[in-house]
Amino acid sequence: MFKKWFKKNHDQLVSPVTGQVVALEDVDDPVFSQKMMGEGIAVDPEAGTIVAPVSGELIQLSDTLHAFGIRSKEGAEVLVHVGLETVSLKGNGFEALVKQGETVSAGQHILKADLDYIGQHAKSKTVIMVVTNSSEKEVEVQKETRATAGETVLLHIPS
Repeated sequence: MFKKWFKKNHDQLVSPVTGQVVALEDVDDPVFSQKMMGEGIAVDPEAGTIVAPVSGELIQLSDTLHAFGIRSKEGAEVLVHVGLETVSLKGNGFEALVKQGETVSAGQHILKADLDYIGQHAKSKTVIMVVTNSSEKEVEVQKETRATAGETVLLHIPS
């Protein structure tokens, strides 16, 4: 289905979580919806396992465990942000499965998130994925409506 994109020097970002796809413009936070952090997409999660959307180096893992960043071999810098206003949870409801600086593979489990806890204590549990250096790279948003963690390609960055 996506074989036409499997070429050398291309980044394909898979969904970090299973659930319903949400356009970035529909996220209830202007920093994301107005693409101040970069081009991307969001998913309303059905399960709390958050995976790496791309292979690369885990360059950031927030102290509060609500967000992480990966730099791909091709140079895409990808931020995965779990929920809105989740920094105020101070790590409660999250468990890190990797450490900053590790090399990770697309689909590898990065975080566990207690979606019930997050849903009760934060503004939203929506998982947001943005390419923070999208001003330097073309990012194609795929037209998926449902996503499976580690499988469904949601963003494509041609070389």
